[in-house]
Amino acid sequence: MSTVAEVIGRRLYEAGCRHAFGIPGGEVLAVMDGLDEAGMNFTLVKHENSGGFMAEGVFHRTGAPGVLIATLGPGVANATNVVANAMQDRVPLLFITGCVDDEQAATYTHQVLDHAALMRPITKASLRMTPGAAEALVDKAIAIATDDPPGPVHIDVPISVASQEVEARAGTRRTPPATTAPAHLNELAQARRWLADAKRPILIAGVEALHHHAEDEIRRLVGEFHIPLITTYKAKGLVDERHELAIGGAGLSPRADHVLLPIVRDADLILLAGYDPIEMRAGWRNVWDDRQHRVIEFSACPNTHYMHQASHSFVGDIRHGLAALRDGVGGASEWTPEEIARVKKELADIYRLEEPWGPAAIVDVARRVLPPHTVASVDSGAHRILLSQTWMCYEPRSLLQSSGLCTMGCSLPLGIGAKLSDASRPVAVFTGDACLEMTLGELATARDAKTPVIVFVFADESLSLIEVKQRANGQPNLGVDFTGTDFAGVSRALGGLGFDVSCREELAAAIEQSLDAEVFSVISCRLPRGAYDGRI
Repeated sequence: MSTVAEVIGRRLYEAGCRHAFGIPGGEVLAVMDGLDEAGMNFTLVKHENSGGFMAEGVFHRTGAPGVLIATLGPGVANATNVVANAMQDRVPLLFITGCVDDEQAATYTHQVLDHAALMRPITKASLRMTPGAAEALVDKAIAIATDDPPGPVHIDVPISVASQEVEARAGTRRTPPATTAPAHLNELAQARRWLADAKRPILIAGVEALHHHAEDEIRRLVGEFHIPLITTYKAKGLVDERHELAIGGAGLSPRADHVLLPIVRDADLILLAGYDPIEMRAGWRNVWDDRQHRVIEFSACPNTHYMHQASHSFVGDIRHGLAALRDGVGGASEWTPEEIARVKKELADIYRLEEPWGPAAIVDVARRVLPPHTVASVDSGAHRILLSQTWMCYEPRSLLQSSGLCTMGCSLPLGIGAKLSDASRPVAVFTGDACLEMTLGELATARDAKTPVIVFVFADESLSLIEVKQRANGQPNLGVDFTGTDFAGVSRALGGLGFDVSCREELAAAIEQSLDAEVFSVISCRLPRGAYDGRI
């Protein structure tokens, strides 16, 4: 016999989950005991929103679904942002909450709200735990969360149910995901001919390619057919961005779009590999006309977003689909190394990496000094757009961010989660000053969890991205400026290292010292107002 809470813990452990995050409440104590009994580690956070991002950080490093625990009422409400983020950013997140029993809810109202109604618009499913179906419900939640497109699933566990004993039901297992490839029909034959004939093809890859582990197939297409690659921000590193044909990430920078979109429109073949346009700004809507362009799409889900259309859209496993496309096909593009190098230089010139000091200099120094296997996270704002265009990813899943919902306050907890699950890698957290002020308390979590992340603060005392938009619209400066915080002092007060830097040499020295430390570090990089002008 096992309790329902123990069943939950055991099934999550069997699914690869080793970490859970949250804030205890009386309604989830039994669930937490069940997870602990199964061998999972629970990390206390300062806010449920941050706990969800830590769970996401673990997912990106391990591939196992993230686990977030919250008590009833305010605990559930606090997590709505990160649950919505998981929905938009395609993150399999299991959100387990406590609730009062039905009999009590009939006459008791303190902190009681309809969790399922709150979660329904921002989750793939909201399930209510029952003793007789405990194993099936957990397995079902995992299957729904990891099925395409991945996303959050809510499990509400009544207080008395969590402690109720049930018999283990052998044989209940999650159904493995289908691994379907395109059928050998006329459409696939024509797609192969188009690939063989293409002289100026472009490959655009997105987050679905990561979920389907299509890295090797994308590398083969790039290498064997000499196809330039553009990725979404989440797909950066599918091909080492030092490769001559890896143009880099795209999606949120109008300046970059001026360079990239003409290349896409002029291509004689557009190949889409797991390209989910939820990461892209409106400028990427209907970039090409599928009646005039040859567009081959391999997607995990049917195209119902209408951000773009394709001549042929194959729905199924991205890795198997790309393998079927290139099987037995020969050919190579006419792109020259000089052409791609010119495109990459045009992009680099926008962001001015060689500047003496400024936001691009921060990225440049960090990438040069930090080890190649560093995992980075970045928050939302002007600094994210610049960094996502300039930070070189040498492997997949090495730059974490919120690029579907683009919510603030994500980078520090993402970095903590990544470090917890993969302690051997350095973790660099890039954040704006306003973003860090939203999550300062999680520095204490980094201290207590013993995660020596290195936090880089782009400190310009402004919501720079919004301020740039205000000026562009001729609107007054309103609600975007604030007084600077002594981040280095706060860091030291919370048990970490703290640095104030204002030049490349000081930054490099701070990074070197932080890499040798056993505690977290905060490096506050002082920037002037208007530092992003002309770059985003």
